[in-house]
Amino acid sequence: MEQSFDVVIIGAGISGINTAYRLQSQNPKLRYTILEARNNLGGTWDLFKYPGIRSDSDLFTFGFSWHPWDQGNPIADGPSIVKYMNNAAERHGIKKHILFEHRLLGADWSSAENTWSLSVEHEGHSKSFSARFIVFGTGYYDYHMPLQAEIPGLDQFQGQIIHPQFWPEGLDYSDKKVVIIGSGATAVTLLPNLAQKAKHVTMLQRSPTYILSIPNQRRSWLSYILPAALDRKIQRLRWLLSSRFFFLFCQAFPTLARFILRLSVSLQLPSHVPHDPHFRPRYNPWDQRLCICPDGDFFKSLHTGRANVKTDTIREVTASGIVLNSGEKLDADMIITATGLKLQIAGGASVTVDGIPHHVSDKYIWHGIMLQDVPNAAFVIGYTNASWTLGADATAQFLCRLLQELEQRGVKAAVPRLSPATAKEMQPRRLLNLNSTYVTKAERDLPKAADRGPWLPRDNYLDDIKFAKKGRIDEDMEFLGEKKLQ
Repeated sequence: MEQSFDVVIIGAGISGINTAYRLQSQNPKLRYTILEARNNLGGTWDLFKYPGIRSDSDLFTFGFSWHPWDQGNPIADGPSIVKYMNNAAERHGIKKHILFEHRLLGADWSSAENTWSLSVEHEGHSKSFSARFIVFGTGYYDYHMPLQAEIPGLDQFQGQIIHPQFWPEGLDYSDKKVVIIGSGATAVTLLPNLAQKAKHVTMLQRSPTYILSIPNQRRSWLSYILPAALDRKIQRLRWLLSSRFFFLFCQAFPTLARFILRLSVSLQLPSHVPHDPHFRPRYNPWDQRLCICPDGDFFKSLHTGRANVKTDTIREVTASGIVLNSGEKLDADMIITATGLKLQIAGGASVTVDGIPHHVSDKYIWHGIMLQDVPNAAFVIGYTNASWTLGADATAQFLCRLLQELEQRGVKAAVPRLSPATAKEMQPRRLLNLNSTYVTKAERDLPKAADRGPWLPRDNYLDDIKFAKKGRIDEDMEFLGEKKLQ
């Protein structure tokens, strides 16, 4: 039996829960459900279980504006974030709308009926849903397949090989020699946490990344004199503006930003660990995402003697360790391949219009929200230079306004259209403004952005939330299915 809804949201992570709240608050007459493939909400934060898993954005802006983060620490671990999301979903009546272990396989739009038909897997069986509008809140990476790194001889290693995305429950790394391959946020998080129990941990990086230490205090001094609600709003605004200012500063004055970050790192390093080459990236700050280090825990672990950093490339992996191109050998009982994520939009589900496949990578994305030629569908994509939730909320607020617009116009659907003349003049731009390896490798799988009009990539929350609330909806947008007079 087919279940019918006005809106179906795919994914019960940050994006899905936020969209649900906005829908029930601003469009209370609409019926919605959330289809979640896993058996718990939380998305990323429920999937990843590696030691120390934590946010790389502050929780004052990564958290929901309608359910403020009420702890003093801006950086929080995975379990705390899942607990926070559960509390938000329970308190605001969202959890009862979630259907767990419901995985979307495919979505087909019918132009004759102006409706989405959804094929969903549940406990090994197929179920059918229909919806006027579908929201893909599935994040931007593949939950089932990590990014495959080309590491020569890795299959010869006789110890344990682990990818952080699939960390074994109860893994014992006590007194083990561990090598982490990678230099991103995951590696920077793992090093200090593994070093607490392991015999020795080495972070082996091909090239360094920028690491920014921030204090992770529990309470600000303002919290002692201001009402709690006002203090949280000020914290959120302060983090939003300071993060944006720092990004713009790095982009405008890269040489000065390099100097400041170098000085900050140098002051925290032990005498036996040199700054160069281990902490001197080849690129400018924010050409790739900065790694956040709460209370300097990464650098503190280097002072213990149980953690170290090596900057080199791998000649080969042997049965007992890794031989570097410099000739040095790193003995290892365990190798962790923290080499990045495989990016994916829509959770791998197929999207068809009247039975014709529409591949995400072939289409331009309208205002970073809707896909060219795909009616009544929103794709929640956040920012690379700010908290994901900010972009997710701009999308959700626009979606609520678009649904109201459809009602007012008396139409059934909206679909972005790109005219041949505009397409001929446009120049392509990267959707995600980073040159990280995992991003550049995934460009062919992501929607396309351009250098003009509603096809520009997203960059700034303040601009996007302004558009969401008051921006022009009908630019390069076609409205379908006028209501018949009764």
